[in-house]
Amino acid sequence: MPVSTLNVDSFVSFTLAILLLFVGKELTQRFAGLRSYSIPEPVVGGFLCTLVIGLVYWLGNVKIIFDLHIRDLLLLYFFAGIGLKSEVSTLLKGGRPLMVLLALSATFIVLQNMLGMGVANIFGLDPRAGLLVGSVSLVGGIGTTLAWVPDFVERLGIHNALEIGTAGSMLGLIIACIIGGPIASYLMREHKLTPSHDTRLDIGVAHNADSSETRLDYYGVLRAWLWLNLALLLGQGLTRVLGYTGLNLPDFVGSLMAGIVLRNTLPLLLPKQSARNWKKTTQGLALISDICLGMFLTMALMGLQLWALKGVFSFVFATLVLQVVLTVVYTLWIVFRFMGKDYEAAVLCAGFGGIALGSTSTAVANMSAVTRQYGAAHRAFIIVPLVGGFFIDLVNALVISWMSR
Repeated sequence: MPVSTLNVDSFVSFTLAILLLFVGKELTQRFAGLRSYSIPEPVVGGFLCTLVIGLVYWLGNVKIIFDLHIRDLLLLYFFAGIGLKSEVSTLLKGGRPLMVLLALSATFIVLQNMLGMGVANIFGLDPRAGLLVGSVSLVGGIGTTLAWVPDFVERLGIHNALEIGTAGSMLGLIIACIIGGPIASYLMREHKLTPSHDTRLDIGVAHNADSSETRLDYYGVLRAWLWLNLALLLGQGLTRVLGYTGLNLPDFVGSLMAGIVLRNTLPLLLPKQSARNWKKTTQGLALISDICLGMFLTMALMGLQLWALKGVFSFVFATLVLQVVLTVVYTLWIVFRFMGKDYEAAVLCAGFGGIALGSTSTAVANMSAVTRQYGAAHRAFIIVPLVGGFFIDLVNALVISWMSR
């Protein structure tokens, strides 16, 4: 029986994503286990959708394809919101830890690729095919995978590079969404860490937040929306200017940088009377950023096509099992210790699990789930996006080029 395709337009896909986010939030509230292990709410609804469309394909021979173009815009809003809540003083404090995390991430990329190449050799494949289930698809994500596939096909002769890389990034994203929260929860219990209990979260609202402290203001939300749009416009300009110099960055990095610039020039741009309203504006930023992150991650999981694993599942699955073990051990024994062995380090470790196996957005979603439970970790929300969304891509490209020779 031939496979038929059902294309779902962007408006219906967006509406379904809203419903799935409701489902995820409701299930997280109902089941304490999901909260205690800090499983991100969007993951619950999005993963259920992934399973359903997979079953429809296998049982009904119907391939459901969602139009998810708006997903990229949501990501830009989210990172612009992080930038608009970032003060120079916090950035300066993150200087040395940022460099330490970058060094740890670079070392991990090499280890991750060595593991992938070793497993590929055991399966009788070209060892360099293991890079596709290493930092190409895991640290790099689907964007890096698609960028490197032609090189692996044409130069190295690995003709199923697209299937291997896509499967790696797909399964890696799912695992990354699940692994961060339990890592942080384990570190909190094992080391008896003291939570911050700071309800002024960078993203979202704490589970135990006082409603009087999180009351939203109409003009506060409207001003937040305005500043977010200005950050996106400025971010587009920054990305293009840097592109002329040969430094090609993801669009969300430009939005993050633009948000940081605007946030730290606002005191000079705005009169004192308007500056007093910034607290209400930050509450609006937290709300919009939380919704955009939740919708982005939900839609990212909706777009996963489990049937693409056919033909490469055994190799990819075996490699990812070992990659998860490597990630957990490295995070618990290396990253946590070198990043300070405190609450901020535990939150950052939740993010590192997302970077190592998924994406920067996954890393921040993991950290957001942890901070909802235990309180804010402001420095981690600056360090992880900068390392995961900017510096690590440059390092990853150099390592892949070196190890694929």
